[in-house]
Amino acid sequence: MELQTTIYLVVGLSFALYIGIAIWARAGSTSEFYAAGGNVNPVMNGMATAADWMSAASFISMAGLISNMGYGGALFLMGWTGGYVLLAMLLAPYLRKFGKFTVPQFIGDRFYSKSASTVAVLCLLVASLTYIIGQMTGVGVAFSRFLGVSSEVGIYVGMAIVFMYAVFGGMKGITYTQVAQYVVLILAYTIPAIFISLQLTGVAIPQLGLGSNLEGHSVSLLSKLDQVVTDLGFGKYTTSLPGSKLNMFVYTLSLMIGTAGLPHVIMRFFTVPSVKAARSSAGWALVFIAILYTTAPAVAAMAKTNLIRTITPGVVMQDSNPFAPDAAIEGANRPDWMKRWEKTGLLKWEDKNGDGRIQYYNDKTKDATVLKHAEEAGWKGNELTVNADIIVLANPEIALLPDWVIALVAAGGLAAALSTAAGLLMAISSAISHDLVKNVFAPDISEKGELMTGKIAMAISIVVAGYLGLNPPGFAAGTVALAFGIAASSLFPAIMMGIFSKKMNKEGAMAGMLSGLFITLFYVFAHKGIFFIKGTEYLDLIGGANSFFGITPEAFGAVGALVNFVVAFLVDKVTKEPPEHIQAMVEAVRIPRGSKAVHGAH
Repeated sequence: MELQTTIYLVVGLSFALYIGIAIWARAGSTSEFYAAGGNVNPVMNGMATAADWMSAASFISMAGLISNMGYGGALFLMGWTGGYVLLAMLLAPYLRKFGKFTVPQFIGDRFYSKSASTVAVLCLLVASLTYIIGQMTGVGVAFSRFLGVSSEVGIYVGMAIVFMYAVFGGMKGITYTQVAQYVVLILAYTIPAIFISLQLTGVAIPQLGLGSNLEGHSVSLLSKLDQVVTDLGFGKYTTSLPGSKLNMFVYTLSLMIGTAGLPHVIMRFFTVPSVKAARSSAGWALVFIAILYTTAPAVAAMAKTNLIRTITPGVVMQDSNPFAPDAAIEGANRPDWMKRWEKTGLLKWEDKNGDGRIQYYNDKTKDATVLKHAEEAGWKGNELTVNADIIVLANPEIALLPDWVIALVAAGGLAAALSTAAGLLMAISSAISHDLVKNVFAPDISEKGELMTGKIAMAISIVVAGYLGLNPPGFAAGTVALAFGIAASSLFPAIMMGIFSKKMNKEGAMAGMLSGLFITLFYVFAHKGIFFIKGTEYLDLIGGANSFFGITPEAFGAVGALVNFVVAFLVDKVTKEPPEHIQAMVEAVRIPRGSKAVHGAH
């Protein structure tokens, strides 16, 4: 069977599974639509949470970022996993005990204000829509390479699949579909890693293979990789640090608290029957997440090793000089996987010196020895550009693994993107139908009417998400990090103060959310040039690029969160404190016994 046929078969079977589950688990009430009826098994909910949380960024991009950045890429591992622990330990049990199933509803009830709920809806929509751009882009990338269609057609197909199981199934359909998607994505991630670890080190467990010696050699994989990348003019793989230590710390913190503030993940803890089940579900989710996240560093390092070995034959295994005339392969003889990925535009080769060879080194290096060797070899700059997003998807092709493994990876990448897209759409839908329509504009709407409103909101959200995927805004690069920054600067502080500060009032919470959101968007948009002020250089508005202590826009969410906290407490000090019954409710929520049912009513 040809590779393309195998891919069609595996991906088609996975889609049929998702649609079949959606038909079986379709929602018949608002409780099932918003919270899957509140009776999902903790283990299954842990799998669904893991799939919801591990987006296309985790499956497709993270290992690629680590592969490119080396040690510095650890900030994504620490930020995202640390954020999940923060969410599971500090927020989820208390929110579950509160008994509501959306973040804006919690904020509206805790801060005794429909205005506070509306502000939370605004923050949720900005964060979720920003995040979903990355998911739809991931769907387009996976489809364009593996199904032989354009990324635009891929996004349309992805929209149709999500529509089938999200609109009809609601949270119930999404939950059980995400269980299946977790199984698909984790198999797709770990099986190739096992194959490649065996090829390179002879060790079947990738986590152990990362620290083992290369097969048939007395040098470790990481030591060899360090040697090769430094010879090519890149930073040492195991110690490279992008930017300053302060920026790395703030970036990690932004990802961490942004993860804890993401509404589509928080909603998952309302689908279990009790606080005890929520804690158990959180623990299981962490186990399921850890399987992928502990594998990612091995995937990154091994993919980097295989990529360099493909482009510069013998350099990795035989210590050949990477600058020797015969070190680089002839462009005409480049492997088929490179030709396939070139069609997507995510891998590019430009023969800058016309010698017909693919010459790959860091032409931005300041290492005099590397520059000298490069000039002697007649090189005129790096000739190969590899987008980080292809590392995981192309990994089995680079390693010449069986066709069924390549097909499985295609299905896994799509599962990761679609599962998170569905969770985000559910958060958007519930914010519109429940927190705006039901709680603000039409309090007397019937359950049937609310359910229909939720489905209509979901359908409209899918169309908007598809449009953003097809026509990404100018700041689309780094949208995932931006989404975490928005959640970190707006929702996370409000949730934390709502649980742990009984004196925090509605005025403080609203002022904090709006100020954190505004300052983060302002800093990001100034870098991306999304202002229209005649005669003004965008970066002049903030004093230049990364002008705030060298902090990059993707890391600025933590600063926005600090502004949120400070403004909230300052406003709180000069306004009236919350009513006594609200303060008593906050204290009761923190008592580790008992739980209200998930009903969503006031």
